[in-house]
Amino acid sequence: MQQYELVKMVAEAVNRNLGEGLLLSGGLDSSIIAVTAPKKPAAFTVTLEDYGTDVKFAKLVAESLDMKLYIKKVTVDEAIQAIPEVIGVLKTFDPAIPNDLATYFGLKLSSEHECKEIMTGDGCDELFAGYDYMHNMNLEEYTPKIVKSMRFNSNMLGNYLSLKVKQPFLDPEFIEFAINIDPKLKVKELDGITWGKWILRESFKQQLPKEIVWRRKTPIEAGSGFTKLKEIIENQVADDELNSSPIKLISREHLYYYKIYMQEVGYIPEPRGNEKRCLYCGAGVPAYSRHCRTCGAYPT
Repeated sequence: MQQYELVKMVAEAVNRNLGEGLLLSGGLDSSIIAVTAPKKPAAFTVTLEDYGTDVKFAKLVAESLDMKLYIKKVTVDEAIQAIPEVIGVLKTFDPAIPNDLATYFGLKLSSEHECKEIMTGDGCDELFAGYDYMHNMNLEEYTPKIVKSMRFNSNMLGNYLSLKVKQPFLDPEFIEFAINIDPKLKVKELDGITWGKWILRESFKQQLPKEIVWRRKTPIEAGSGFTKLKEIIENQVADDELNSSPIKLISREHLYYYKIYMQEVGYIPEPRGNEKRCLYCGAGVPAYSRHCRTCGAYPT
């Protein structure tokens, strides 16, 4: 009964947040939107050269649902050249920039194909314990907290590219429903493997290929291949530069983004109102948050 209700609530959330396009990674979240949408959207997938694994899964979903799939193979040079633009838009030097680059190129690809409204799977992992670190947490306490603080850079990047980003899993009615699902239905063990998003997998296993339903969680930057940038970037920064940095940074890659941030943005935002100060970069952080959006520090 709970599975039937979940499928119904997903369908209603998608209908309220329909877009003509979909960022499709071939992961469970975006694939559920694809199979649920009453009119199949155009799908957009990106990969950094041939480093990513998402393309084969996205093709599998698109073929099974008879969807039009557009694929952009981003070169390393294109990715490197886009970093200042993305950092300038998001005003961050978070080491998760490769994640944002994948989203940026996916949104840009959809815009190039005259898409005005694009759907994403944002929020599903947070609501259904998709991240490994959530599997042993008290989800009844933690999920409402993460819902309060979660924020997705796809919105800012979409606005920058004149796109309306639609996020069905962040629909207020759906969030309320998902928060109240028994945590035991979100995380389960099968054959020695712990699975998040269990009830979602069970609810849609008849509608999607099994390779999609039981695909392990793959971060955007990994599935798209953009994690390769870390190795490339770190070779461009010397250790002594990192050691002499004016703020606390965790890697040469982090320093690379920080230097670009200071060129594009030029300052670290001071705490305002009831914000606390980040212990790493000094930026203001909302009192309820443990994540610094400026430098990416967690916990702070």
